[in-house]
Order: sequence, then structure tokens, then C-alpha cells
Amino acid sequence: MPLQDIRNQAIKRGPTDWLAHMNSFRLTPKFSAGIWFFSPPFSRFHAKYQPDLTIEQRLEIAAGLAEQGLSALEAHYPNEINESNVHIWRQFSSRTGIRVLTVCPLLFWDEQFEWGSLSSPLETPRRAAIERVIATLRLNRELDTDFAIIWAGIDGYENPFGHDFAAMRERFAAGLAEAMDAVPGVRIAFEPKPYEPRGRILFGTTPEGLLLAHDVESRLRNPVNRALLDQGHRLVCMNPEIGHVLMGFEDLPYAFSWPLSEGRLAHSHWNSQPLGNYDQDLNVGVVAPEQLEALLYTLKMHGYDGYMGIDVNPERMPVEAALRNSFDAVRAAVDRIESLDHESIWHALARPDRNRGWLEAYLIRARASRPERLPKLEPVNRR
Repeated sequence: MPLQDIRNQAIKRGPTDWLAHMNSFRLTPKFSAGIWFFSPPFSRFHAKYQPDLTIEQRLEIAAGLAEQGLSALEAHYPNEINESNVHIWRQFSSRTGIRVLTVCPLLFWDEQFEWGSLSSPLETPRRAAIERVIATLRLNRELDTDFAIIWAGIDGYENPFGHDFAAMRERFAAGLAEAMDAVPGVRIAFEPKPYEPRGRILFGTTPEGLLLAHDVESRLRNPVNRALLDQGHRLVCMNPEIGHVLMGFEDLPYAFSWPLSEGRLAHSHWNSQPLGNYDQDLNVGVVAPEQLEALLYTLKMHGYDGYMGIDVNPERMPVEAALRNSFDAVRAAVDRIESLDHESIWHALARPDRNRGWLEAYLIRARASRPERLPKLEPVNRR
């Protein structure tokens, strides 16, 4: 599997190069979607509002979204994609052109993972988790995917008293490194989440995810993995999800800038979410569209050209409508930021002492449907 080269994300640019980049690089959304939300998920609060769908039925819905912009799918191993049904996925991709972007190990659902997966203090379930990651990485390599998303949803705690947290983190990192060395050359995209289903999940915020990345890479010993690291590639990257970032009260553009600045943004999951609260997985742009725009501008600054994975929970509308709305929300926000005066924005931020309030006023007018009805904005002070 050829490793996607994302080292350019970490390029540092001076003013001249920054402006040239902003005027020449256009953010072009490519959309993937998780096959898991094509069928209604289990809820402990209410009955399912729509019927359960087989994988074949879900794939047929996905096929109908190709013209809307869906170009890749994401799935979990072994419940959604596995050795027995991989031929169905291959036939689907051949027929529709929609590829399998990532296969994610299911490390949070099984009864055996009650006390954690890679971090479990019990050797039998921990070994089962490591073997599942290894099998998933092999399937990723077989399908020529871009990465394998890892989510530590069941690795955590509720009562913090007495836990050896360092040992929990050690077991998780060592298990992940063992699996990666068993199937070298396959990139990991780690997805932090601060809580739910556990009261507190390990590596739950963006900085903690980066700490994990550095820790795991330092443990890799396979010559193939070491050679890629020596070339400046990152093997433990990140898949931040908008909802999870906001559950942790992080600021979207600032949080995403961390993996981008290290060339570690392998992928991202898109939805919307109130600050804190439970994981709502609302359609993109429903809450805080200004954060969406700021995030997209940060992606443009770093030259991000990867997929945007839609991860929503459309309980009260067809999945087709939820995906079309989310695609359109991203495209509309991209159009808005691409139409901005990047040079004036740079001057306003480079000399904030001489442009007090200018950027806020400029963005008000950029978002207004009838900006001509507002007082004329004075040009930015470029001195």
C-alpha cells in the first residue's frame, strides 16, 4: 500500500510564500462516509425510527450518492467488512468507483472489551484486541486503503481512584506498536474523544492524541516502519472529529492546527456539535458555522488535500438527505473562504494594533447576503 505523502502540511511559510500559497491553493472537498450510520444505530432512549439495513442495502444507497460527491466509504472490521464479505465490497467499488478509504478495528463493542481493549489489564482480551488490530491492518493493506482509524472508545475509566494511568497508557501504546510492526507500512489515524461511552477515555483530546503518536512511533522497530519515519513520514497520524473536539471544549481551527503542523492530519470526521454535551453527530454546519469556516481556512493554510469523512447520526431524516446537506454545507463554506481577500486578512493579523476590529467587520460583510446595505468598510491598514 503506497503511503500517502502528507509531509507538505507541516511547511512553514513566510509572508510572501503564505500569500502565494493562499492565492494558488484551492481547497477541494473530497467526501467519504461511514457505512455505520446508513442503518439506524442502537439507542438506549428510543426505538429505531427506520428499519435495519444489510450491508448490501447500505451499499446501494451509497451507490446512489456517487453523483452527489461521495467517493469513498469507511467501515469497521469485522462487523461491517471482513474476509467473508470483502468480495461484496470489491464488486461495489468496481461497479461504482467508490473506494474503501479505511477499515477500522472494532475495539469498543464486544463484551470481551468490558475493561478496555489495548489498555485492558486482562491479558486475554488485550491479546484479542492486538490480534484484531493486526487483522484489520492486513485488510487495509489488501484493499489499498489510505489508513486505519483507531478509536479508543472503551479504553478509559469512570472512578479515577487508584488507577495506574501510566500503565494504562503504556499498555495501549505498546499494543498498538506491536500490531503496526506486525503489518508494517500501514498508517494509523487516531481519533480522540474525551468521554462516552467511558466516563473518561484515554488520549481523549488533540494534544493527548499527539502524545500517543510520538510514543507509539518511538516504539516501532520493523525496518519498513523505521525507514518511513527516517524519511520524515508520520505513521501515527490523526483523525480528529469535529464533534469530539467540541465535546472537549477545544477550538476547532486551533485543535486541527496541531496535527497539521506536524504533518499528521491523515483524515477528519465532519459533523456539528454544541460545546460539551453528549455526542450528537449533527449534520455539518447546523451548529457554529463560523467555526466551520475558520477550520476550513486553517486547512487551506496548510494545504490539506485529504478526504472529509462525514460522520453523522441522521435519526429523523433519510441518510441521503443528511449526506447531501453535509456536502453542501462544506462546499458553501469553502466558497465563502475562497472568495476572501487573503492579503488584507494577513495585514489585519500581522498588525492588529493598527487594524482593531477590522477583521471582524470584514467577516460580517463577507457573510452578509446584502453587504451593500451595511456601512462601507475602510481598507485595511497595510503600513
